[in-house]
Amino acid sequence: MIKRRIVQEPRWVKALLLSVSGLFLLIFIILPLVTIFREALKAGVAGYFKSFADPGVAFSIRLSLLTVLICVPVNTFFGVVLAWLITKYEFPGKKLLVTLIEVPFSISPVIAGLLFIFLFGSFGWFGTWLMDHNIKIVFAVPGIVLATLFVSFPFVARELTPLMRELGKDDEEAALTLGASGFQIFWKVTLPNIKWGLLYGIILTNARAMGEFGAVSVVSGLVRGVTTTMPLYIDILYGEYMFKSAFAVASLLTFLALVTIIVKAVLEYFIAAQRKSKEVEIQS
Repeated sequence: MIKRRIVQEPRWVKALLLSVSGLFLLIFIILPLVTIFREALKAGVAGYFKSFADPGVAFSIRLSLLTVLICVPVNTFFGVVLAWLITKYEFPGKKLLVTLIEVPFSISPVIAGLLFIFLFGSFGWFGTWLMDHNIKIVFAVPGIVLATLFVSFPFVARELTPLMRELGKDDEEAALTLGASGFQIFWKVTLPNIKWGLLYGIILTNARAMGEFGAVSVVSGLVRGVTTTMPLYIDILYGEYMFKSAFAVASLLTFLALVTIIVKAVLEYFIAAQRKSKEVEIQS
C-alpha cells in the first residue's frame, strides 16, 4: 500500500501571511480608528461633549436620525415585498427586476445625486411643476431622504432573496392547505423563518443611511443648519479648521459603525445557526 505524503507549507509562510495581514489591519483600520477617538478626546471629556452643544452639530445629528427613521422602515417594507415577489412568483420581467435592484450598487452615489437634480431641480423634468406648487425637494430635506432611500434600498432585498429561496415554499404551502390567510402565513410562518436575515438587512440599511455622503452632498446644497447630515457637517467643520468638533462628530459616527459591526457579527452567527438547523431538518 502506497502512503501519500501530506504536503504542508513551511511555517514561515503562515507567519509571513499573518504578519502582512496584521500590518495591513494596523495601518488601514486600527490606527485610523485610534486617531479618530484620540483627536476627539484631545481637549478632554468636557471639551468633547461641549462640541455637541454646537447648534449645527445638534441639527446634523437630528437630521441624520430623521433620515434613518424614514429610510429604514420604507426600504425594509419594499425589500420584503420584492424578496417575496421574486422568490414566490414567476412573471415576465423577473430577471430585469432582479437586475434593477442592483443598480444602486452599480453607479456612483454622486451620479445618483445628480439624477435627482435632473428630475427635481429647478431645470429638471419636474422642476417647473414643483416650483409652481411651491414644493421644494432638491436642496431640502425631501431630497436628502430620496437620495438616501436610493443608495440604501437594495440591502434588505439582497439579503432576503437568497434566504427565502433556500427556505423554499413548503412551509407556506402547508399553511395554505390548512386554511391560513396570506397575512397569517407571512406573520406566523415566513417572518419567523427570515427574522435573522431581515434584521441583518435592516442593520446594513441603517449603516448606509447613517453614513451616506456622496449622493446626499449633491442634493443637499450643503445649507448649514438646514440640509447638513452628520457626514456633511463633518466635512464642513473640517474645511473650516474646526478639527475638535469635526473629530467629535466623526467619533460618534465611528462608534455607531462599530456597534453595527458587532450586531452584524451576532446576526451572522444566528443566520448560520438557522441555516444549519434547516439542513439538519431536511436531512432527517
